[in-house]
Amino acid sequence: MAKISANYEVVYLIDPAQGDEAIAAAVAKFKALAEENGSNVVVDEWGKRKLAYEINYKTEAYYVFMSFTSGPEFPKELDRILGITEGIMRSMIVCRGE
Repeated sequence: MAKISANYEVVYLIDPAQGDEAIAAAVAKFKALAEENGSNVVVDEWGKRKLAYEINYKTEAYYVFMSFTSGPEFPKELDRILGITEGIMRSMIVCRGE
């Protein structure tokens, strides 16, 4: 029998050149999206950090970690939205075991 919902974790990197207001707006947007489509949403902003390697000639990014519980459809949609959102440098979603 298929699982109804699972625990997911996502880390995404925001281009810090966008400015504080744009970063805060992006974090709020993805948190609201997770709350609409899942539950137990926890957002942990790690702040600006140096990258291990350059991404598009940038050496720093604003890191955001988010965990949530949802069905298997939402992480696919979240991944798509993160991929097309201006200023998101990288993202990764993983399903955590119980």
